[in-house]
Amino acid sequence: MLRGRWRNIILVNVHAPSEGKSEESKDSFYEELEQVFDHFPKYHMKILLGDFKAKVGREIIFKPTIGQEILHQDSNDNGVRLVNFATSKNLMVKSTMFPHRNIHKYTWTSDGKTNNQIDHVLIDR
Repeated sequence: MLRGRWRNIILVNVHAPSEGKSEESKDSFYEELEQVFDHFPKYHMKILLGDFKAKVGREIIFKPTIGQEILHQDSNDNGVRLVNFATSKNLMVKSTMFPHRNIHKYTWTSDGKTNNQIDHVLIDR
């Protein structure tokens, strides 16, 4: 926790299960994250950041939570879970809010040529 003059900031580093993991392990991860999140005082600013392994897409319904600066066209299962969690906790995915060239958006390259934006920062609205 970072102590501020008017408000304290709680930072949480996240490492989510990969897309290929079982539904049970993903459910367990988000249940545990929700329990940890719900124990924080309401008046503290909360920032969750790290490897969510979530490809967030350009689905119109997600725009209020994720903005417009998304690398991927479609969300994967982890991306949908991330947006659902963020929406339920009144968070915004700030890593997809600010304009950057695509070369600066990806956070991981698989097989040497496929670029992915899977690390994200979530902040209180």
